[in-house]
Amino acid sequence: MWYVYILLRNQKIFYVGMTDDVKERLRKHKASQSLYTKRFFDIEFSYCERYPNKHEAAKREKQLKGWSHAKKNKLIKGELGINTCTEIVEELISK
Repeated sequence: MWYVYILLRNQKIFYVGMTDDVKERLRKHKASQSLYTKRFFDIEFSYCERYPNKHEAAKREKQLKGWSHAKKNKLIKGELGINTCTEIVEELISK
């Protein structure tokens, strides 16, 4: 199973990524072990979708990266789609 996720960095900048292990990837982001998020002190896991394979996840990741900040915000709020990993998001938000 592959995941496409959105992080909110410093309460204003979205980061879109993909992984086959969401919990481990978030741990690396928070431990400053990711090139693109290591300079941010506040990282919030905001959204996640599941995909059956890497190819499908990569297609969705590319699509989301092309979206505006406002459109990503609507997605996170549930106005444009369904967060398919609610249990993961809730668990990671509560930490």
